[in-house]
Amino acid sequence: MPTHLNPQFPLTHSAYQGTRQVSLSELTIGDYLQSIVDTYGDKEAIVVCHQDIRWSYKRYLEEIERVATGLLALGVQPGDRVGIWSPNNIEWSLIQMATAKIGAIMVCLNPAYRPHELEFAINNVEVKFLVMAQQFKASNYVDMLYQLAPELKEPNHQGPITKLPSLVQVVSIGEQELPGMLPFAQLQNLGQAQHYKQMQEIAAQLSPDDAINIQFTSGTTGNPKGATLSHRNILNNGLLVARAMHFNESDRLCIPVPLYHCFGMVLGNLVCVASGACAIFPSLSFEPLTTLKVVEQERCTALHGVPTMFIAQLELPEFSQFDLSTLRTGVMAGATCPQELMRKVHSEFNMTEVLIGYGQTECSPINHITDIDSPIEKQVETVGRAMAHTEVKIIDERGEVAAIGAAGEICARGYCVMQGYWGDEAKTKATIDAQGWLHSGDLGVMDEQGYVTIVGRIKDMIIRGGENIYPREIEELLYLNEAISDAAVFGIPDDKFGEQVCLWLKLKDGHFLDEQEVRDYLKEHLAYFKIPKHIEIVDEYPMTVTGKLQKFKMREQMIAKLEAEQAVAV
Repeated sequence: MPTHLNPQFPLTHSAYQGTRQVSLSELTIGDYLQSIVDTYGDKEAIVVCHQDIRWSYKRYLEEIERVATGLLALGVQPGDRVGIWSPNNIEWSLIQMATAKIGAIMVCLNPAYRPHELEFAINNVEVKFLVMAQQFKASNYVDMLYQLAPELKEPNHQGPITKLPSLVQVVSIGEQELPGMLPFAQLQNLGQAQHYKQMQEIAAQLSPDDAINIQFTSGTTGNPKGATLSHRNILNNGLLVARAMHFNESDRLCIPVPLYHCFGMVLGNLVCVASGACAIFPSLSFEPLTTLKVVEQERCTALHGVPTMFIAQLELPEFSQFDLSTLRTGVMAGATCPQELMRKVHSEFNMTEVLIGYGQTECSPINHITDIDSPIEKQVETVGRAMAHTEVKIIDERGEVAAIGAAGEICARGYCVMQGYWGDEAKTKATIDAQGWLHSGDLGVMDEQGYVTIVGRIKDMIIRGGENIYPREIEELLYLNEAISDAAVFGIPDDKFGEQVCLWLKLKDGHFLDEQEVRDYLKEHLAYFKIPKHIEIVDEYPMTVTGKLQKFKMREQMIAKLEAEQAVAV
């Protein structure tokens, strides 16, 4: 395959390599953070508005080390998995940095998980220590954990937990003291002199190639897979995205996206650490009005979000009242950005240097990005070009590099590619080939300048508001219901969320379910964003002669039906 250290345009094949004229860091996250503290110690590092936190880099490091030594006092060892199950707060960021300093592997758990999803994730990667919020919105995390681990409520409980055999310690974030759980405030005070010494000794032994993070990404079989990422993976992704944003120590980034996802954790926290900028969290989770208030009050220069977040802010009646003149840049990613929205982000948000990013969790996460001075048509129609130290190619069904303008599967190779799926060599080999190419399952087209346009997905994945949803997971759960004979889940276009989840059901003879009963059943087991918006109970599915479901015909019929209903309503 051709390489393009200094690309000669126009390209002749769909293969492009980002520049190698910038250096990658070979430091661990802990060592890199120390270098930033040495340089920018008195500058603001992190602001968490809903907790009234405003810390300099020097103070931030002190608090990180209190948590790191507290974890060591609990018995956390390098390589141990430490789960974090919480919305955005200062404790989340402290755990991210503290685990990195002591070589533990932080496991990101979706705040929307229900008990069976939490059980799978903890057991899949053998989480030993769990740090969790007590409650978030309608989710009572404490009740859910006690449902899985009733042993925690027993006085002086010792020994394994039946359903969660790897779990040895739970730390709760919040004021209330709970049976079987250590308050986070106590964790912060456990570290003694010997633990600070131990922390320094561990840091000296760590390698940038050590695994540091596990991010769950759904699989076509229905079970999430733990993408395993190293210091080198995610620190350098943060560095290169910061470079693409032209970020420096004067920038202030508003982060309303969730930390449990690479968007918040890497493109938020690590982008700021990479450049000495300030990370600003407006709320526990995205609130459009609060986000705008914080951008104005904190004079933010950058704002991240998926397209639906920007739409929600623009639709507020108070939008025009806010002074957003300090904004310059930010990253919009997670779903396709409508052209009209991009133009409004330029004009209404003053974000003339906003970047469109594309990638996947397995790429730490960004492998394509636009330039701040990309032509407007490239910003609204493409996801940019391969980032530095990243090769991208588009292959046809034979596995050969496709011609310019021909659709094929997007593949990436470079520092950003994950180490693999935790404990699953077979799925890793199915995703990363022998030459190190990560196969995305996404269909794209490359133009003569190396810009890539996403045209579809090989895998039957639905992206709703930046959340990846795999139909098989929902279908498998529905098959467990005794009234349901068959289930087919697919995505249909949606102006607000990009896609919505649609479900077609066939019931067994003599059984009856209505739409609300189906939703109530799913809500007991699935995160809210996976619940289908549209549910049809049907007698037959469109099938091929060989008996395979034709989901594309279901999709066409559903779109036609909804358009007809909308026309009647109008």
